[in-house]
Parts: sequence; C-alpha cells; structure tokens
Amino acid sequence: MEGGLMPEPTSTAAGVATIAMGAASTSAITAFGVSLGLRADILIAGFFGSLVAIILLNTVPGTSDTWVELLRTTVRRMFVAFASSLTAGYLTPLVMLMVQLPEAALLGGAFAVGGGAQQVLTGVIRRLSGTPASQGAQGGMQ
Repeated sequence: MEGGLMPEPTSTAAGVATIAMGAASTSAITAFGVSLGLRADILIAGFFGSLVAIILLNTVPGTSDTWVELLRTTVRRMFVAFASSLTAGYLTPLVMLMVQLPEAALLGGAFAVGGGAQQVLTGVIRRLSGTPASQGAQGGMQ
C-alpha cells in the first residue's frame, strides 16, 4: 500500500449476495424513525379486504338518511378500514405461521384477515371479557 491508501475493492460473491438480498427484501414502514414492523403490501391487501367486508358484507351498516348519520357512518367505516388494515399488517404473518401456508399466499391471507378482522376481534374481546354475545349485540352504540 503506497501512501496509506487501500486498494480498490473488487466485486466478490459476498458483495453480490448482499446486493441480491437487499433487492429481494421489502422495507418496513417507519414512523418518526422507528420501524413499526409493518409491510406496505400487507397493509394494502388488508385494507382492500376490509373494504370488501364493509361494502359487500355490510359490516358497518348505516342507520338513517340524515346528514349527521351519514357523516357518522362514514367516519366509522374509515376507522374500521384503518383498524382492519393494521390488524392484517400485524396478525397476518402470525396466522401464516400458525396455518403453515407458503409465502405465496401472504397477500391472500392479508386480504382475508382484513376482511374478517372486525368480526374476529369482536368475538375475541367478548370471549375475554366474559360478555355474552346476545348482551354485546344489544349494548352497542345507539
């Protein structure tokens, strides 16, 4: 080494493998510099699953035709879609491990988790709190 300079690095197999692994991985979503552990593709699939549940299965039904009720129902639907998307983002990898499905079924699983998140989480909360299903249906928001 002349003058304390290092020789030019050359492309090695380890460098190529590192580049290939970096290109194959998906980045996690960060907020304020903190990684949330959420993948954007899973969140989007869960969001669309929740939209299908809201639109086709009417999981957040409207109550009347006044502007106030329409606005209230719209806000509720937006929060349900947001919460279902987050639920799919965090629980889909766990569900995929429990059911032992291949990685190729990840987005389909996220769609299903997002679509069923509201009913499944409501059932789990009722079971853990000891509230009977009939009482929980009557005791909701009016």
